[in-house]
This record gives sequence, structure tokens and C-alpha cells, in this order.
Amino acid sequence: MSEEAPYLGQNCITPYPRAVVIRRALWSLVQATLFRWSPRPCHGFRARLLRLWGADIPDPDQVVIFPTAKITFPQFLTLAPRSMVGRGVTLYNLDRITLRRGATLSQNCHLCAGSHDFNRWSMPLTTAPIVIGENAWLAADVFVGPGVTVGELCVVGARAVVVRDLPPRKICVGHPCRPVKDRTEPAAG
Repeated sequence: MSEEAPYLGQNCITPYPRAVVIRRALWSLVQATLFRWSPRPCHGFRARLLRLWGADIPDPDQVVIFPTAKITFPQFLTLAPRSMVGRGVTLYNLDRITLRRGATLSQNCHLCAGSHDFNRWSMPLTTAPIVIGENAWLAADVFVGPGVTVGELCVVGARAVVVRDLPPRKICVGHPCRPVKDRTEPAAG
């Protein structure tokens, strides 16, 4: 009998202990019901629910998180005061995702803190944290990959693909995303 040729994903198993897998499944149920069905203005309720499941949210009444946001692991989420997670945002936080004070994620952004080592047949999971700097704004449909830091007051244009760190106080666009000009200090009011 001949041996089967190798294939990607061969012998791939979850790196998480059973307790973590069960906790994630339970969170999925809570997210699909209590979290998702909560009225839109109840941002504090959702933030408290996330905190109950391990998220680092110092002041739940000072964050905005929409009911259609999807969070994989609450215990790997940090939301500073005045941060916002918009409609339809996906936080695939297989590693820590941090939103600093005033960081804003517009609708349908996707932050992905995990990937796979495609240089090995088993394609083991690889993870790296994501940090969105103070008062940075990611416009609609932005994708951010593992290990990226977006600098403070950075603006990332719609549908950009961010796979490398972005410097502070820049306007950045494209695929791959790159700085195109300086960002001026926002005016009062």
C-alpha cells in the first residue's frame, strides 16, 4: 500500500486546550443571543458582557460596541475609554487586540490576529497582537493583519489592507496600505 502524498493541513489540530475550546463555544452562544439581541444603544451592557467574559475594559460606559460586532476571544480584547467598534466589525482575536483611547473601527473592518505557518504541512497556527493607536480611525472595510500597530491619529482609508505597521499622524491608503500624506491636528468642535 502506498503512502498518501503530503497535503496542507495534514495532522493539523487545535493548539487550544479543551477548556478554551468549550469556553469559546459558550461565548459564541452568548454572543449570538444576549450580545447580538441587545438594543443598539446598549453599548455599556455589551461592554460589561465582554468584561464578564474576560475582556480588559476599564470603563464599560465609555466605549461603543455595536451588537453586530463579532469577537472570537473576549479575554484577548482590550478597549480603552472612548474607543469604538462599529457595525459588522470582526475581531478575530486569536491574540490580543488593543484599541487605545479614542480608536475607531468603522463598519465591516476585519482585524485578524492569527494566521498559519504555510511552510509546514501541518500549517500550525501563528498569532501576533494588533494595536490600534490613540484616536486612530480605520474607515469602512479595512483589513488589519497579525502583528500590526497603527499609530496614534492615523487615518486608514476605506478598504485598505494593512499588513505592516503604520506611522502616527499619517493618512494611509491602498493595498498594501501605505502613508500618502500627513494628518493635521483635528480642529475643535
